[in-house]
Amino acid sequence: MRLYAVAALLVGIALAVFLVLHVGITPVLTAVAKVGWSGFVLILLAHLVVVSLLGTGWYALASGRISWPATVLARQMRDSGGDLLPVTQFGGMVIGARAAILGGLSPPFAFASTVVDVTTEFMAQIAFIVLGLLFGLAHLRADPVMAPYVNSLIFGTVMLIPSVMGFMLLQRRGSSLAVRLAAMLLPAAVRHTNAFTEMLDEIYRHPLRLALSSTAHLLAWIASGVWIWFILRLIGVHIDVFSAVTIESLIGALRSATVFVPSGIGVQEAGYAALAHVFGLGPEIGLAVSLLRRARDVAVGVPMLLIWQAVEGRRAFAMHNGNGS
Repeated sequence: MRLYAVAALLVGIALAVFLVLHVGITPVLTAVAKVGWSGFVLILLAHLVVVSLLGTGWYALASGRISWPATVLARQMRDSGGDLLPVTQFGGMVIGARAAILGGLSPPFAFASTVVDVTTEFMAQIAFIVLGLLFGLAHLRADPVMAPYVNSLIFGTVMLIPSVMGFMLLQRRGSSLAVRLAAMLLPAAVRHTNAFTEMLDEIYRHPLRLALSSTAHLLAWIASGVWIWFILRLIGVHIDVFSAVTIESLIGALRSATVFVPSGIGVQEAGYAALAHVFGLGPEIGLAVSLLRRARDVAVGVPMLLIWQAVEGRRAFAMHNGNGS
């Protein structure tokens, strides 16, 4: 890890610990305990919808080069790497691309489709943030803490639109810039520079696939909001789905804005605690939701990463033996 990532991780951990101690460990754990083991299993199962839609967004770009289940698994690997390993989300992207290669994609296409998939997901996230602001605007303006920032949120969301358009234009028109982008986000891609840019061009020549990818990602974002609503219901809290969508849209925006913080540690906890108050909930509820979300990440991510390491190990062992023979 780079020094800034280590510093961000330590600050995030300190913030998360402070929030839990400030709010109180007992009320947070009491809220979590209301879910129970059976409820936690339901949380795991319900999130499969989100992961499947995220994988579908990537699969829409793959044009039959990889199976849908393999794409879904590779997408989960991307998220698990970013959520659990001491790396930023960029590190998770590299892991996801590697998993896609093991699933059958060529390295150039795996890295190129990862960059484009991140772009289409970002496009969908902008729409999701707009949707969340529309649903929760009255609540945000009525809250004395959030009200001064509402106009800035709206302005910042609007400014994201030319940003993503410029991001796409750079990928389409600037091959050298695209390579430099890959070097920053996905360093392994630069080994296949020419093939990488060719794959980028090929993907962008199919606007329908881009539209399908963005649509699947938007549905995934909306499903994640419904998933948060479901968690709140299991805790015993009753808010409408639209409020849950607003909470999740702003949490997503917050985590994207602090992408340099590994696992969004501290950022996610602070966001849920603050937004819970906006919708009439106690901060302990927001922290409980964050804790359950991270528990889900661990329960799914740890086995996924272990299996990935086992597969990589077997592959390396087989290649070593093959070279030796």
